[in-house]
Amino acid sequence: MKTPSTTVPASAGAPAERRPALLAPSLLGMLGLVLTALCLLMALFGPSLAPYDPAAIVDEEVFGAISSQFLLGTDYLGRDMLSRILVGARFTVALALAATLLASLTGTTLGLFAATAGGLVDATLSRALDALISIPSKMFALMMVASFGSSVPLLILTAAISFMPGSYRIARALAVNVQAMDFVQAARSRGEGMAYIMRVEILPNMIGPVLADFGLRFVFIVLLLSGLSFLSLGVQPPDADWGSLVRENIAGLSEGAPAVLMPALAIALLTIGVNLLIDNLRGGRAGKEG
Repeated sequence: MKTPSTTVPASAGAPAERRPALLAPSLLGMLGLVLTALCLLMALFGPSLAPYDPAAIVDEEVFGAISSQFLLGTDYLGRDMLSRILVGARFTVALALAATLLASLTGTTLGLFAATAGGLVDATLSRALDALISIPSKMFALMMVASFGSSVPLLILTAAISFMPGSYRIARALAVNVQAMDFVQAARSRGEGMAYIMRVEILPNMIGPVLADFGLRFVFIVLLLSGLSFLSLGVQPPDADWGSLVRENIAGLSEGAPAVLMPALAIALLTIGVNLLIDNLRGGRAGKEG
């Protein structure tokens, strides 16, 4: 007499086999997280970690090489580059983060409102912001700085205005798709107000792409502000961000001085880290949906 078969169906074991792959973090994603966290920590604690006064001349040799005393060399005046990079991280990261928050919050709110209201409101907002997005960001920034002078609040406002229309277009496109779904129509039929529908029904269902767009806006704004500082139109002395550190030490480029290479490397590491982190978030979400 045959004993009943106890073989487990293949489909029952399939989820258990796939689970480790879904939970395993991406190596590039972890690298992006480490680089991004490192830059944030530099912005938060850089001044207290600086080994020297960033404004003090600590060495007679200008464009000094890397040594045990000066880990990133010295600049064109003999100041410690590690201290200046640590202090400059506050402006590079904090200004870009503030401008990105302002641009994303404003653009996402307007996009949600336009998609939910529809009709004339949607058309008016979309055409107005299409006109604004047609102006290149660097050209708009140059006009603002030439008209009002360079200051930290103006730099934040200029970068936010330049990149807010892009956030609006992304948010509106996502919200238009979500608001046509059945659960949103059911909320409308219940008599829910526009604010409730925007906050409870639509926004949670588009938060992933919005966060990914936030990361991209941050990278673009870092490059914009660094470019303005390189042109002497960004953060003004005695303060300095990483872009202005590249500009003031550009004379050492022919000598391969660390003073000009290290700030540029810091900008590159920040942008690469954020991009790797964003790509990992996208990949993880796609894997879970699959």
